[in-house]
Amino acid sequence: MVSGRMLCTVGDVVTHSALSRGIIPAVGVIDGLTMRSPYLAMPEISQHILHVKNPAGTITDELVATLKEAVALTPCVIMVDGEEDLAVLPLIKLLPDDALVVYGQPNEGVVLCLVTPELRQRADYLLSCFVRC
Repeated sequence: MVSGRMLCTVGDVVTHSALSRGIIPAVGVIDGLTMRSPYLAMPEISQHILHVKNPAGTITDELVATLKEAVALTPCVIMVDGEEDLAVLPLIKLLPDDALVVYGQPNEGVVLCLVTPELRQRADYLLSCFVRC
């Protein structure tokens, strides 16, 4: 919780940064990589840990189901075998209003999103652009 709001992180560096500062994300989503290279600096994780496969450039039904489970199990970390980058979109849809989502923007910094009905609608639109396999 940050300022009384649920905080979720997507990405190894932002999750590590939160944990190393004593901030325990309600949901942290990591894949063991940063910019396609192994990320070895993660502190020990004491929360529930869930595992899911999610190939790069995709959002699988399994990932969405695991995100739902994680939101119900908070605090929880999801270890993704594949890539976690796109998990931000379904996560926004699952979180309550006023939750915070933090994710890294490579070579730019960190993005902080406040979950609102409008942001959820934008995430919904972007998800509708994906091709279902």
